[in-house]
Amino acid sequence: MRRLLRKPVTWVVLAVLTVGLVVGLALFEPWRAFTTSHVDEALPAPPAAAPAADDAPAAPAGPAELAEGAFVNGEHDTSGTARVLELPDGERILRLEGFSTSDGPDVRVWLSDTKAGADWGAFDDGRVVQLGELKATDGNHNYAIPAGADLEGLRSAVIWCDRFNVAFGSAPLAL
Repeated sequence: MRRLLRKPVTWVVLAVLTVGLVVGLALFEPWRAFTTSHVDEALPAPPAAAPAADDAPAAPAGPAELAEGAFVNGEHDTSGTARVLELPDGERILRLEGFSTSDGPDVRVWLSDTKAGADWGAFDDGRVVQLGELKATDGNHNYAIPAGADLEGLRSAVIWCDRFNVAFGSAPLAL
């Protein structure tokens, strides 16, 4: 064994294998297969209404639901409900309720014009509205939809791994 370690080729091979292992661990982050996180955000409350005149219409009591759908699995087991809500002030949010998925590197939340349940690599082929990083693997989350975003024709909420270009799961939405 000592003779082998003295050869320069052996050191080069060991160095290449070590670098390959470090790069592989950094890229794939395999420990995420064993981690979870939880966020439980409240449904946004409507702003306090000023007293209305007797003949004025009452302000909406809460958010209006624009679309709702249950998650289906993609590359990973994903469950829960996606709801697009419009708040009384006109702000729109995507709310994930009773949500659960796997952890992964660079996981994002999107609205997409691709039909839910499509091939896990198809969601980045069409139009998407990116809502940000996934806040947690489990719980109830709110994601603000940009004010100028056109929701017409969007058909799904997608949990998207940007690093590997795969959908963890998707939920049908009729927007």
